[in-house]
Amino acid sequence: MPYINIKITREGATKEQKAQLIAGATRLLVDVLGKNPATTVVVIDEVDTDNWGVAGEQITERRKQGK
Repeated sequence: MPYINIKITREGATKEQKAQLIAGATRLLVDVLGKNPATTVVVIDEVDTDNWGVAGEQITERRKQGK
């Protein structure tokens, strides 16, 4: 049973966008690895921007600086 974990920042991804991510990730495993979509699990974790860092900075602060 394939398990895909997608982590995104909590910045307003819609229900429809999340559905597209789930469908697309599932389709990718079917197309590339021949996995059964009925047993492919996709989980989306939304992480607060205070808890996500890039280049030594919180995403919250980078967004404020326009990075």
